[in-house]
Amino acid sequence: MLTVLGCVAFEHNVWLVLVAAIVCVAGSWAIIRLFQRTTGTTGLQQAGWHFLTAVAAGSSIWCTHFIAVIAYEPGVPVSFDPVLTIVSLLIAMAGAALGFIVAASGVTRLAAIVGGGIVGLAISAMHYTGMLAYRVQGIISWDMSYLVASIILSVVFTAMALHFALRRAFWGDKFVATGVLVLAIVSLHFTGMTAFRVSPMLVEGAYSNPDALHALALAVALVALIIVGTGLASYLIDDSVRAESYQQLRHLALNDSLTGLPNRASFNDYLDREVESARVAGGKVALVGIDLDRFKEINDLRGHGAGDEALRILAQRMTNLLREGEFVARLGGDEFAAIHRTRCHADLMDFLTRLETALFKPIRLDDYEVTTGASMGVAVYPDNADSTGTLISNADLAMYRAKADVSTAICFYEQSMDETIRARRALASELREAMENGQLDVHYQVQTSVSTGEIRGYEALLRWNHPRHGFIPPSEFIPLAEENGLILQLGEWVLATACNEATSWEQPYKVAVNLSPIQFAHADLPTLVHQVLLQTGLPPTRLELELTETTIFADKARSLHILRRIKALGVTIALDDFGTGYSSLETLRAFPFDKIKLDRFFMSEVETSPQAKAIIRAVLALGKSLDIPVLAEGIETSGQLSLLSTEGCDEAQGYYLGRPAPLEQIVTSGQITLTGSHDLRSTMAESCSPDTAPVFTSTARVAT
Repeated sequence: MLTVLGCVAFEHNVWLVLVAAIVCVAGSWAIIRLFQRTTGTTGLQQAGWHFLTAVAAGSSIWCTHFIAVIAYEPGVPVSFDPVLTIVSLLIAMAGAALGFIVAASGVTRLAAIVGGGIVGLAISAMHYTGMLAYRVQGIISWDMSYLVASIILSVVFTAMALHFALRRAFWGDKFVATGVLVLAIVSLHFTGMTAFRVSPMLVEGAYSNPDALHALALAVALVALIIVGTGLASYLIDDSVRAESYQQLRHLALNDSLTGLPNRASFNDYLDREVESARVAGGKVALVGIDLDRFKEINDLRGHGAGDEALRILAQRMTNLLREGEFVARLGGDEFAAIHRTRCHADLMDFLTRLETALFKPIRLDDYEVTTGASMGVAVYPDNADSTGTLISNADLAMYRAKADVSTAICFYEQSMDETIRARRALASELREAMENGQLDVHYQVQTSVSTGEIRGYEALLRWNHPRHGFIPPSEFIPLAEENGLILQLGEWVLATACNEATSWEQPYKVAVNLSPIQFAHADLPTLVHQVLLQTGLPPTRLELELTETTIFADKARSLHILRRIKALGVTIALDDFGTGYSSLETLRAFPFDKIKLDRFFMSEVETSPQAKAIIRAVLALGKSLDIPVLAEGIETSGQLSLLSTEGCDEAQGYYLGRPAPLEQIVTSGQITLTGSHDLRSTMAESCSPDTAPVFTSTARVAT
């Protein structure tokens, strides 16, 4: 083949051959890249890439042929048949489209070879159709051996080019495919032109203008490069869009959309790398679990938009303080985590100080300033853990310890924390057993009129007398019940027991039952209350449900609807722990409360603190103005009761008036008399155990 190229080179205009070569190389590169793009798409998008590939292939191959033919110098005048010339271009495009579609339609090597062969035949058909359009003043003859050889070379090299284009086993396959495709086009032309013979036969008056033909060749080359450039531009634009889309998707996958901080997936990946690096190099990695303290307050009082803005501000602050070897991520909600590559304890303390400064600095939200604060738990690898999972768990334990201790914001992991959490888990399991084995009891604390001293009702209070640990306060086991999904069953049992026992009282005292926030989120609480009243026979006017203001803040509209349905049954509603938390006047105005319960905290200081006394006076005045009775909790001295009487408080409750006691003790004291149809033994047998007391369930109840 090299001999063929040498034989025909002297018959061509060299600089036009160079132009044809440029078009051929640029076109081949564009063809391979566009064809490779078709194999990665489907449907209409693939059809579009096939079209661009066919246009680029047909135009660049045809232009290479046309320029090379013009570069051929037969020594006699020449011209071109316009129809056949255009037909040769269409053949190149159509044949190339068919071949590329076949090659891209299968995953086997055979599909690439067959498709490449079709493209090679299309190139050959285009070349010889173009040669039929070549008008020369002379007799044309063909050497059939060279003609057949040119077609074979075209088919073989083009099949090889598409094979390499689809293989992609080596990063340089696209360059190999481009080179082989150039070889296919060049070998076809020069071998075919070797088969071409012209015997001059000058006709008088025949004339061709070489300069015009050369200009035409340059114009064709320019058009070819523009078409090829258009295809390459489409490829590059699509490639750029793909890269940008990939980066955007990667960013969304690895970063939090609200704050821009790395998310949990990024955190896990980074922590794994840091721990592995510390294990190999013998370094240390500190993990800091971060939980904001007063974020819920911002959401409840200022709305979720303000909460989102607060998170963005805190995230930006923490990002700005980071140095080499430091990392901060948002894990979800108001939980963050920080990682510090620790060289010494002083470096770690400096990092924690910077974090604490950023988290405790006031945040300005419009005309409102708030300090979220945070609880931080620190665990260090390998001092406190031998794996990432244990490190995360221990940092969480330390963080929860910091959250429970209001005196400190940062807590380092200690071995004793494991013992504490194991003890809590054991206690949760024992609470479940206590519910099953009837170890829980309901005690009652009297509520009296301040002015007359007469009994108005009793508050039902859950008590647990553990067989080994003795009395366990509700402040310890109620949160356990909420954490472990026991509170719904426990709350139903307390409600049913209190109502059932109250029906045995001869005196029509009210019985007050507390609702936890999780109970209030029960899908159909009013129906549950109605079922309890129906099955126990307690008049609705004798039942009072107590809830705190935080219980209704999660969804005010739903809470108002639930309270109205409960009140429609005839049940009264009391607002518990007023004076702490939010204590919003808007809540008192909007919600149908029948009683305000003043928190015991104020009574403990009323005899020594003028501020506490002023607050009590203000709450009592508020109750009177809204026509809502006020009950003061925590009465422990006669002085406190006397002050309440002077200020006009309606009701009181506390140790001074009566400690919580089991029903048996209250009946023995004579405060409550059982009706004739009940005796103490039968009443206690009916309601002292969750196993025997009526437990009311609804279709929406959460399983425990």
